[in-house]
Amino acid sequence: MSKGDKKKIFTGTANKPLAQEIADHIGIPLGKAEVSRFMDGEINIHIKVCVRVSNVFLIQPLSHPVNENIMELLILIDAVKRASAKAVNTVIPYYGYARQDRKTRARDPITAKLIADLLTAAGADRVIAMDLHAGQIQGFFNIPFDHLQGIPILANYFKQKNIKDGVVVSPDLGGVTRARELAERLDMPIAIIDKRRPAPNEMEVMNIIGDVRGRSAIMVDDIIDTAGTISFGAKALLEHGAKDAYACCTHPVFSGPAIERLEASPLKEVVVTNTINLPPEKFLPKIKVLSVASLIGDAIMRIHDELSVSTLFDIN
Repeated sequence: MSKGDKKKIFTGTANKPLAQEIADHIGIPLGKAEVSRFMDGEINIHIKVCVRVSNVFLIQPLSHPVNENIMELLILIDAVKRASAKAVNTVIPYYGYARQDRKTRARDPITAKLIADLLTAAGADRVIAMDLHAGQIQGFFNIPFDHLQGIPILANYFKQKNIKDGVVVSPDLGGVTRARELAERLDMPIAIIDKRRPAPNEMEVMNIIGDVRGRSAIMVDDIIDTAGTISFGAKALLEHGAKDAYACCTHPVFSGPAIERLEASPLKEVVVTNTINLPPEKFLPKIKVLSVASLIGDAIMRIHDELSVSTLFDIN
């Protein structure tokens, strides 16, 4: 059997369309794995093909329902590990609990580290993830970690739109590095929204740092969750003279009032990727979904062929 025959891809239920796209890109069938529930809600997984001495890739974003999807992934890891897989590579397009990466108050958990420990204890040999909310999460693992970037995909899309007089906007001070990377790829200046939070999930714009007057503003973030920051930010940018406003992110979490806020916002377009599978009720005409399947698929092929993954980050 050739080396190529020893590569197998499986998925849980979190994002089957993305897993199928990745398998199609690589040119191998998606592995047969049956995920079901017992009457009491316990997860039952049955791997229906031989994985002995295979390089196995398990695709599962840790999105809503996050705890169910985490357990599915842990059980998938255990199943293929006990079936004598040569290596278990967990492909996590969206790493849940990433925002709980440090203690901000006494007696807080560091749940992002707990997830890392669970994945390692279950038997993962490698992790491939996209756009972690906090890059230091890579240091929570003592196994190889490949961190893929969504900015090149977003940049390529906006290049094709050929926006004149654009400015890339960070919706907060913490996202300046991400905004600067997108701005460099688009050859645009950057601006920053200075905000404060009077209460959780509430935002008040204090100031706009940078010149947005007469420009098309592109706000960029890793996650859009309740869409409060993005929606209020778009309104503030227009009030400060921006010609129009776009928003983009890698992970469309879209929880709570997100869809209603985006629909009511003055945003011209919201560009996201398919790291998280959006149900039909979360689609709006202004939402544009870009695929990360080819990027993840190329990373999988390079890992399997023992080649460098870092060259994928340089997308023109």
